[in-house]
Amino acid sequence: MYLPDFEYHMPATIQEACALLAEKGQVAKVLAGGTDLLNKMKHGLVAPAVLISLKQLEQLSNIEYEEGKGVLIGARATHNAICNSKLLQEKYLSICEAAHHMANNQIRNVGTIGGNISNAVPSADLPPILMALDASITLVGTKGERVMALEEFFVGPGKTLLAPDEIIAQIVIPDQSCTGSTYIKFGLRRSGALAVVGVAVAVTMDGNVCKDARIVLGAVAPVPMRAPKAEAMIIGKAISDDLLEEVGVCASTECKPIDDIRGSAEYRRDMVRVFTKRALRKAINEGHV
Repeated sequence: MYLPDFEYHMPATIQEACALLAEKGQVAKVLAGGTDLLNKMKHGLVAPAVLISLKQLEQLSNIEYEEGKGVLIGARATHNAICNSKLLQEKYLSICEAAHHMANNQIRNVGTIGGNISNAVPSADLPPILMALDASITLVGTKGERVMALEEFFVGPGKTLLAPDEIIAQIVIPDQSCTGSTYIKFGLRRSGALAVVGVAVAVTMDGNVCKDARIVLGAVAPVPMRAPKAEAMIIGKAISDDLLEEVGVCASTECKPIDDIRGSAEYRRDMVRVFTKRALRKAINEGHV
């Protein structure tokens, strides 16, 4: 399989990249890692006339901490860079673990967090844990910069609020009081599988009482989704196995799964019940270490 012909640009600044997007219009695509885009082009699923590479924008690859703001992850940071980041391992190991369970090592070497988010695939692994940690996303376009909560960014499968001239610049995980977080998923094989169900959790514990919780479900709705009723059920309560089971059942009623080749809607709902309970227990225990 061969790539179709295309015009190639490698801008030196993000402003130049945005200007090119505005100039070229709908025939242009942004190229970061290319693990998804190039594969689709080879199979004839998309045929952009113009590719705008972000290869020279090294500032988009940084993973750093900024006092008063939080952890900043550049959109070009690869999945393996996230896995191996000492900063993330220390502050949010759950993000490293989510990135590690994506695809295979070759893909993780080039695939980027920005691509994983912008593709808006319902089964993507990074959005749920980032949403559980209250992440925001910074978008840069020809009219300037705007910031929004990541959970507001997704509109539907493959659809986001990214404007035609905009590029994802970075993801910000704010300083917070959470004592434990985790992401667990079920796939049809042990390594590199798309999530049939994914559950991300971040909790703030005070002894055995849950002071705050964010529960995010992946692959069971058109977009990664919070489970607000389940969150409300656990906040302010002393933890018990019975409570965690009730919260899992509640989360399973909030999701909106479909039947497909990888699993039925009924199966996915039951897996949400099981995985919500497991994820909560893991995150709670992390806070008790």
